[in-house]
Amino acid sequence: MLWFVGLGISGFRSIPSEALDVLAKADIVYLECFTSPINNADLQDIKQATKGEFRVARRWLVEDGGEILENAKKRDVALLVYGDPYIATTHTELRTRAAAENIETRSIHASSSLTSMVGECGLHFYKVGRVATIMSDVKSHQSPYYITYNNIVRGDHTVLFLEYDQSKDFFLDPGDALNALLETEKGQRRKVICQSTYVIVASRIGFSNSSIVSGQISSLMERDFGEPPHTIIIPGSLHFTESDALKRFSMCVDEPIDNTKKTAKISVQMIKRYAPMVRETLEEIKPLYKDQKEFQVILENAELYVRDAEKSLEEGQDEVAILDIGYADGLVDALRQAKGLKPKM
Repeated sequence: MLWFVGLGISGFRSIPSEALDVLAKADIVYLECFTSPINNADLQDIKQATKGEFRVARRWLVEDGGEILENAKKRDVALLVYGDPYIATTHTELRTRAAAENIETRSIHASSSLTSMVGECGLHFYKVGRVATIMSDVKSHQSPYYITYNNIVRGDHTVLFLEYDQSKDFFLDPGDALNALLETEKGQRRKVICQSTYVIVASRIGFSNSSIVSGQISSLMERDFGEPPHTIIIPGSLHFTESDALKRFSMCVDEPIDNTKKTAKISVQMIKRYAPMVRETLEEIKPLYKDQKEFQVILENAELYVRDAEKSLEEGQDEVAILDIGYADGLVDALRQAKGLKPKM
């Protein structure tokens, strides 16, 4: 038997009573500490509630899963997880492997920091898009950047967890995380993140010293957010009830603003950039072909492709729009080169 037990978000005092019964009856209890830290007082309380063997499970042990699964074949085993047990994909994967090996599994759910912090901020949970984690490694920054971009163009909110390294007792600072997004913007230039982007920093949700601070990045970069863990939320479009809630339930440094108004889909950005460029090039090269009737159909097709691109974009056919503007750009570049002119960039 393998139990997946959620501990909730407030330490030992938030553990469900059903979970305490499991702790008392299990032969082996593993406490997973790598997705979120557990303080020493809670650790000792959990140990005392455990009647069988107690083991702290580091990342490699859970991800490998071999020891846990082997023990669960013959004994009652419990894996304790901060929050809800299935927010982390590692635990879901372990449960799937257990089922494949005919190991019975049971679950005890509890509050999750993800759902709790969204509620504490007063945001609508159904508007939360894909979740990401910001790491300290520069090479990993594009992923959360583009997840934020895709969420924003849909109007969704982005929850960004910050790196936690249990072995080094390291927590990524919110200011460093925001700076990482600003630096990524310089290279990607999708108009996703800027100094005026409105963000929320939720800290230690579920504990007595929790805090929520919101404002523009420029107002929060140098701020001390206190003890970790911290999470950043970048809102998309804000319903007036969400804005009102942020003013009530957070330390609102700046007036809440809609982050979606400055960010457009890649397709929109491309058409806005290339349509005027192609039309300008067409006007430039038309005089060069005024006496060559065989090229008039190519010039007309290029212009029609630009119109089709704009029409397809209006109709929500983004991929077709990009193809159309690409065809138009290719035709005018070919016509320029045929006259010995360099293609425009």
